[in-house]
Parts: sequence; structure tokens; C-alpha cells
Amino acid sequence: MKIFIDSADIKEIREVAGWGILDGVTTNPSLVCKTGRPFKECVQDILAAVNGPVSVEAVSTDSSGMIKEGEDWAKLDPDKVTVKIPMTVEGLKAVCGLTERSIKTNVTLVFSMNQALLASRAGATFISPFVGRLDDISQDGMDLIHDIVGMIDDYGFDTEVISASIRHPLHVIESIRAGCHIATIPYDILLKMTKHPLTDAGIKKFYEDYQKIPRT
Repeated sequence: MKIFIDSADIKEIREVAGWGILDGVTTNPSLVCKTGRPFKECVQDILAAVNGPVSVEAVSTDSSGMIKEGEDWAKLDPDKVTVKIPMTVEGLKAVCGLTERSIKTNVTLVFSMNQALLASRAGATFISPFVGRLDDISQDGMDLIHDIVGMIDDYGFDTEVISASIRHPLHVIESIRAGCHIATIPYDILLKMTKHPLTDAGIKKFYEDYQKIPRT
């Protein structure tokens, strides 16, 4: 499973890129807002920091506006820029138009199989089911991931599934078990994934024993 970081903080992104595990980045206006930086400047820095797809949100509500935004963003780096499009009728039109222009898309705010089917049929490069937000309303978000991955595999769509709105490391484990193609993970969750009490105990024990070895 590929690992994206869900962040617009360039320090976080550069650090995780340095771990050698990062395949891409997802952003949204809320994440960029937290940085206090201009949107375009923020995206340019992210594009320079990673080698994989970088999802950038379109904020227009009509398809022509989304397509125009997508074309403008793609000029920064046509190989990396992926335009995030909301799952709406206008969004589907925009996905179709951007796909015809060879611009990658990530259909976001997906909460049902029907939405995933339509986005895949429209030509989405990626679709992002929001696991955590479904859990928040007492629906099992991981059940949806299982179902969508099965549909993609059964029908041979080119679309990749991004497990999004990840709230804890167990969501990552469940995404792996579901055969999800990608998980986009916040920085704090990525840090938690590196930890295990037995690892810490083992390091401590090895260090203590090393100190007891006679020096020549």
C-alpha cells in the first residue's frame, strides 16, 4: 500500500520524505489555511519536496471553473499535480474534462459505493472515501473501503482508492487488510506508526548491556 501524507506543512512533509516512505501528498484549503502561507507558494514548496502526486483542491462550484483551476495548477508540474474535485454532478463533469486534458484527478468527499462508481466511470485517477467522517456518524468507514476496492478490482477500473480521513493507526492496518491502494495519513499518525513499547524496551536493554561490555 502506498503512503501519502495528509498535510500542507512543508516541515512535516520534508521530514517524512526523508524517511524514504513517502509516495505523495494530499492537501486541502483547511490544511493550507493552518500554515498561514499563500496557497500557490505552499503548493510549489510541496511539489519540490516530493516525487509523487500532490493533490490540490479546486474550490469552484461549477465544472468550467474546476477545469480552469485544474489547468492552472497543472502548469506548475503536470506530472505531479492532481486536482481534487468534490463528488458532485459538476465535479463529475470536471473530472471528465480534466481527464480528456490528461490532468490527474482525485475525487474527494466520497461516502458511498454509488459515488465511487460514478467517479471511477468518469475517469478519476484517485477516489478518496473519508473513513473517519463516516465513523463519526456511526457508519463503518472501513466497510466502504472494502466494498470500493472490491468494485475496482472486479470491474478493472484504473482508479486507485485513497483511504482518507484517517484518525488512528488502526485505520491504516484496516486499510491494508482491505487491499486499499493508498492511505493518506496525518503526520501525528505517521509518528505513532513508528512506535511500539517492545521496540523501546529492546533499545533500552541493548544500550544497557552495551555499557557493561568491557572496554579494551
